Amino acid sequence: MKRSDLPFGSEFSPSQIELSAVLEMAELHGGDWKAFEAEVRAAYFDGHSTTDYNRGKLANNTKLGMIAYGIIERDANLTDFGRELYALKDDGAELYGCLAKHILLNLHGMTLVRCIQDMVAAGEVVSLTTLRDGLAARGVHYPPGGKHPSMMRLWLAKAGVFVGSRWQVDPFRIETVLGLNPDEFEVLAGFTAEQRAFLRALANTGTTDPQPANEIAKLAAATYGVRFPEKSLPKLVLNALESAGYIVAEKTTTGRGAKPFQVKPTGKLIADVVDPLIEQLKGQTDPKLLALLRTPLSAILDEIKDKDRYKAGLALEALAFKIMRLLDMTYVATRLRANQTGGAEVDLVFESARLVFSRWQVQCKNTAHVSLDDVAKEVGLTHFLKSNVIVVVTTGNIGSEARRYANKIMADSNLAIVMLDGGDLGAISDSPATIIRSFDREARHAMNLKKLEL
Repeated sequence: MKRSDLPFGSEFSPSQIELSAVLEMAELHGGDWKAFEAEVRAAYFDGHSTTDYNRGKLANNTKLGMIAYGIIERDANLTDFGRELYALKDDGAELYGCLAKHILLNLHGMTLVRCIQDMVAAGEVVSLTTLRDGLAARGVHYPPGGKHPSMMRLWLAKAGVFVGSRWQVDPFRIETVLGLNPDEFEVLAGFTAEQRAFLRALANTGTTDPQPANEIAKLAAATYGVRFPEKSLPKLVLNALESAGYIVAEKTTTGRGAKPFQVKPTGKLIADVVDPLIEQLKGQTDPKLLALLRTPLSAILDEIKDKDRYKAGLALEALAFKIMRLLDMTYVATRLRANQTGGAEVDLVFESARLVFSRWQVQCKNTAHVSLDDVAKEVGLTHFLKSNVIVVVTTGNIGSEARRYANKIMADSNLAIVMLDGGDLGAISDSPATIIRSFDREARHAMNLKKLEL
């Protein structure tokens, strides 16, 4: 039987115990789990009108819940995280905020929140039954009849993540709890909109090699909708960013004609922007994947060729992240991991709320050929996922039948289907900002197919 991806929480909830008190008990009795359970039982369950055995079982469940949430060890000693909570036990707001951050980042809490937000937006009733299906679609499972999401919701509500009605999410409180809003970095607040967009675009390329400044400006313009006067780019953007220590900009002097500046990120930009962006994925993805996301796209493409299917599968997932990160999309879920298909394919979901909401489902394939069936499968999932855009990325080639089928779907529906092949990946690997050319090509193709007859 598959173990639960959500922590067991029966009898470990704010409706049954006081967090600061059980932390005190663990500090006092750490190493003697029987004494810990006895005090929990005396404090919270001896008054229950049930058998002596059941009262002991309730206290044991509290201990198991604290273990599942990573607060204590099996002998009731506080873990490192438990000690972090213990240090905050006299400040309720900080205590519950710290636990909420741990839940969101490390215990699939963000996946739970996003699933609930999607269900509410779609007008669906949120219940433990419907949540099971929604979370399962995102690769997160818990036992039938289990109250794991309810217990998690109660703790998140103590930190203000859930408010009002039972499943109402406060997205602004989530940003406060996490201490990070992907759209606004305090360290960049003093820059102009053009300077911030340029830095974010440069960070999204994920490379530390010098790149043409004008290409980064094009990527920033397409991604964030800002304009860059080409001739005054150094004066309006580059000089300030270099003075602040975020980039190194060098003028290319070799060859004939005017040459663009070459820019590369400094360690300060990586620490202030790149690392926080990757940190958002902590708890939602394989830790080994996070390490891959810090490597250049060229290295990921090499890793995909590895004979070890697990390594190749992780690299394929990292490829999908890299491609969508270039466009500053927000990761939502992985539906099918590449290591489940022997490293052959991976399906992920991303979203964007810039100007209008859009949901993108991404299929990455490490195969020589993308067939009509591959595209048809993705089209069939759009109703369930409520997607606007399908992105098919392959290290090989897109078959002619697959392209014809995609053309028909785009001509007859509001879907957009973007197809990137091995040639596109090679060009993007050499110069990440050129991804705009590939997507622009696909967008113009879709626009031609969807021309209105007026």
